[in-house]
Amino acid sequence: QQQQQQQQQQRGEGAAAARASPEAGTMQHCCEAKIGPSVLDCDMAELAKEVHRVLDAGADYVHLDVMDGHFVPNISFGPYVIQCLRKHVPDVPFDCHMMTSEPEKWVEGIAKAQGNEPGLTTYTFHLEATEPRGKTQEVIDMCRKCDLRVGLTISPDTPVEDLLKYADQIDLALIMTVYPGKGGQSFMEDMMSKVRTLREQYPDLDIEVDGGVKPATVDAAAEAGANLIVSGSGVYKAKDMAESISVMRRSVEKLGQGKADDELSPMRSDAK
Repeated sequence: QQQQQQQQQQRGEGAAAARASPEAGTMQHCCEAKIGPSVLDCDMAELAKEVHRVLDAGADYVHLDVMDGHFVPNISFGPYVIQCLRKHVPDVPFDCHMMTSEPEKWVEGIAKAQGNEPGLTTYTFHLEATEPRGKTQEVIDMCRKCDLRVGLTISPDTPVEDLLKYADQIDLALIMTVYPGKGGQSFMEDMMSKVRTLREQYPDLDIEVDGGVKPATVDAAAEAGANLIVSGSGVYKAKDMAESISVMRRSVEKLGQGKADDELSPMRSDAK
């Protein structure tokens, strides 16, 4: 409860930070720009090596998509694989995106992959999986008890207002820009209205976008106020991984934080 009160106070104090810039519609904020490659697009047989590869290229965290074959039709991996991966990268933030029909079942398993310190692992679950069953608050409380950061996500058809009533209790809000678990989709720019709504009301909240985000589409997310960028093929399939990460980071810094060109993070390249 004390943590929630502190978060509310910080957000209230930072409300002035999220204001439309002179460039129409751009929501500026002070949240750190971070890029989290999704490992679904990597060589899964070499998972630990592939994670180190993106970290060497400048990634800030790793996005781990857990699919159970029920909430979404595909099956990926579960808590045990994440626990094994954690042994190879003990100090790197994990964002565990739980595309599962009963996310309450996997909290303790993911908590075992916490890392060297509390707060390195975020448990991001779907509101659609818990709210119809009256389980949303229970999962939030379970995450707090296990020292996990709390992430809450909504699919394209879910109104952002459904998420807002829990926004004071979470560390991360994920706006899906494709339908979860379905391949071959393009970035849904119309989802950016949800990002804007969140950023206007919660200027200090980590707001993440996931689905079809890459250098060619990241500007729309940055302008709307997203500061956490999940990108799968935009990183792992890029000709230059470090350059792709740099471009997306600089987009958030320039369009989301309002930084001048000479204040942006330096461009990087795999060749360097």
